[in-house]
Amino acid sequence: MILSTVLRASSHLVPPGGGDVPLGRWLLRGAAAGAAGTTALDAATYLDMAVRGRAPSSTPEQGVEKLAAVLHLTIPGDRETRQHRVAGLGPLLGAGVGTGAGVLLGAAHAAGFRPPLPLGSLVTAVGVMVGTNAPMAVLRISDPRSWSPSDWLSDALPHAAYGLVTAWTLRELGARGRPRLR
Repeated sequence: MILSTVLRASSHLVPPGGGDVPLGRWLLRGAAAGAAGTTALDAATYLDMAVRGRAPSSTPEQGVEKLAAVLHLTIPGDRETRQHRVAGLGPLLGAGVGTGAGVLLGAAHAAGFRPPLPLGSLVTAVGVMVGTNAPMAVLRISDPRSWSPSDWLSDALPHAAYGLVTAWTLRELGARGRPRLR
């Protein structure tokens, strides 16, 4: 509903770098690209867990708990039910962040920021990595300064997958006619 409202409201706006594509379409393309990137990030994370036999990260759930406390929100339910809700909200929060980051990238494309795929992938990956880890540090959930090389690898590789898939998907959705496969 919110997305359709944004699309309607911005359907007549054609940003300077967006060619003849309305801003709302770039935002929608960004959302789709961010969702695809989030799927790639999740797949890379689960593959890493399967290959190395490592446990899943608890930071998404900790993020939900901290945000609920900061916003003075109560997550209802008895202990077990509440725990299950928090476990469900953590990945949903991540999907929302990944999709939202794609919307921001779509806005950047609309403004004319369209670097080559390698650079776009890198900028997207680093931007999302900083954008997700900085709040975790501010909320004192995690301190990247204390991470081991293995911890950094567990974080960097999935974000690299996110950056590549998001940048590529947005580029292809912005192509005229048939998708460009190079």
